[in-house]
Amino acid sequence: MNPMKEIRIEKVTLNIGVGKPGPELEKALKLLKQISGKKPVETKTVKRIPTWGLRPGLSIGAKVTIRGKEAEEVLKRLLNAIDYRMHSYKIGKDGNFAFGVKEYIDIPGMKYDMEIGMIGLEAAVTLKRAGFGIRRRKVMPRKLPDRHRIHKEETKLFLREKYNVKFDEEK
Repeated sequence: MNPMKEIRIEKVTLNIGVGKPGPELEKALKLLKQISGKKPVETKTVKRIPTWGLRPGLSIGAKVTIRGKEAEEVLKRLLNAIDYRMHSYKIGKDGNFAFGVKEYIDIPGMKYDMEIGMIGLEAAVTLKRAGFGIRRRKVMPRKLPDRHRIHKEETKLFLREKYNVKFDEEK
């Protein structure tokens, strides 16, 4: 296989949306720290939505980004939590995919913590190939040609081969 066509994991982003600041947000931050081993950051609102009681700058969630070998290890654990099964509609047209874990105790190695309670989380996985930096470079950035982009079918093949993920039938 051409080494430039090899698909790799760029990052895994874990996200918990709480909806308001307070003790729930502190529990979410603590949980993400336990899962990833990295310091999570609070996500803040940008828009004002009076009916929901939201104003700009209000912390309503937590996220953490994991890269490199750690990202692969965390992804294996998260896929194990969903029994290596996924719907194909969870893969975007750009090849990235996201899925939810209903309860964190489904993740191998995680034990129930009474202080946290029961919380679920979302995992968003960004894939890349060699040469994707051409879009972000400072001098002479270029568009990525369509033949080098990651498509949905390539992502499915990558997940089947590397992580043994099975896809549910489309409805």
